[in-house]
This record gives sequence, C-alpha cells and structure tokens, in this order.
Amino acid sequence: MDAVASLMDQIVAAGLLIPSGVNGILARSARFEAVVDGLDALVGRTGAIDRPEVLRFPPAMVSAQLVRSGYLKSFPQLLGTIHCFCGSDAAHRALLRCVDEGKEWAVQQAPTDLLLTPAACYPLYPIIAGRGALPPEGGIYDMHSWCFRHEPSTDPARMQCFRVREFVRMGSNEQVLEFRQAWLDRAQGFVTELALPYTIDIAHDPFFGRAGRLMADSQREQRLKYELLIPVAHDDKPTACMSFNYHLDHFGEPWGIQQADGRVAISGCVGFGLERIALALFRHHGLDPAHWPAKTRAALRLDA
Repeated sequence: MDAVASLMDQIVAAGLLIPSGVNGILARSARFEAVVDGLDALVGRTGAIDRPEVLRFPPAMVSAQLVRSGYLKSFPQLLGTIHCFCGSDAAHRALLRCVDEGKEWAVQQAPTDLLLTPAACYPLYPIIAGRGALPPEGGIYDMHSWCFRHEPSTDPARMQCFRVREFVRMGSNEQVLEFRQAWLDRAQGFVTELALPYTIDIAHDPFFGRAGRLMADSQREQRLKYELLIPVAHDDKPTACMSFNYHLDHFGEPWGIQQADGRVAISGCVGFGLERIALALFRHHGLDPAHWPAKTRAALRLDA
C-alpha cells in the first residue's frame, strides 16, 4: 500500500481526522485538537522570551493588500478568492435554475475585495506600515491564523486549510539574521523535547512557472529559507514542519516600512505548521496520545 494512503487510512480509522469528500479538507477530532492546542501553547512559551506583540487575524484578508505584497506574482496557483452573490431577484432565479438543473451556479457569484489568507504574516505588513517608522529595536510579532492554499492532496500533511503559528521580525539585517538563528537553535530543542526525528535543510518556496524556477534557485543560493523536516507520510521525503525565512526588503519596500534611521526595513519570519507537527507526533509515537513518551506528554501538558 502507498505510504501516504496508509497513513491517511490509519489516521481516519483512528477517528483523528474525518474526510469531507474533497482532498485536503478534513474535520478534526477532539483528540487531534488537544494535540494541536498543546503544540500551539508550547510554541507560544518558546517564543515568549522575545516578548512579541501578539496579533490574531481572521482567515480572510484584503485582496489589494495581498497583491501589493507580491503574492500573485509568485504563487497564483495557491490563491483562493472569495466570491459572493451580489445580483438581483432575476439573477437569484437564474442561480436557482442552475442548481435545479445541475449546472454551474457559481457563475452568478462575483469576486469580493477579500481573499483567503495564504500565510499568517501577510495581514501584518500594512498594519506596521500605518504606524510609521519602527523603533530602534525594531519589532517582533506573534501571529496565529487559519490559512488556505489550493493544493489538494491525499497526503494528510498537505491540507488545503490549516493553521500556522508565526513570528515575524522587522528591523535591520543584523536584527533579523540574529532572530532567525535564535529560532533555528530553539527549534531543535523544541522537536527534541517532542522526541521527534528531524533534519534542517536549505529550501525554496513553490514559486510558479519558468520565472519561478529562477526565483527558487536564487532563494536557495542566498540561503534565504531553511526548513525543519520530519518524516510524516514518507521516510525518504520528509515534510517541512517549520520554516525560517529571511525576506530581505521584500515587504519593507512595497509597504514603505522604515527603520528608525530611515532605511527600508528588513524582515524575516519563522512559521510552525501545527497540523503537520501533530501528524508527525501521531506518526512516530502512535495513534493514542495516552501512550506517548512521558517527556512528549509533559511538553504538551496533556496531563494538565
């Protein structure tokens, strides 16, 4: 049996995730959510040392803001738009006729000024831009968001709707690189506490098209992105469960975010895929958290 199908079958049979009929859209059980909650709390305790500003965003954001941040240039294949019915009574009757006749009814929908949030940090940049220049110490921000990416898959670790806990650092090159290195070090202690196997490697984002391949090569050459990888569905193709990113001025420039001395702000982030780490725990420690290693249960405070 295919390893991906095998893991999904086990997870579903155990009642941890419930399929919806569409790949990558899954309901979560109470047991699964208890692990995700424990992970989220552990991430928060790990990052609290930086005293970040805490911000929480809804799963939708303003379309124009995402366009300004350059997302459409790089990842159009992942984006989910939000459409709504904005028509008249006659248009409503036409929509219902489409439903009754089994025809495509979505043609009666029109795009709104919202998109589904693809990454937890994107709503942050316009907020920081609106505050004026950063203080001399820069800024550190803690975010948690439901995210959407259109990449349906039978791999349970590649969901279309998922949660990300993310920390963003803004300031100088030195501040951002120091932040990223600190998290690379912390992350290794984090997964060791969970008793999970891992590797860290240089990576690149899933840029679209021919130009995207050049961008991916450049990203790898400059070592802008690292990922912490854990075997989940495959032993030979581990899953990226955390990422450590150095944006340069990719967000500071389009949003006009400045350092205290007037230079364009540099930014970087670290992201935790909460469902992916939860699945890694079930994959390596078994489907019943009651039988997990004592130190893993203690780290997640499952006995509290």
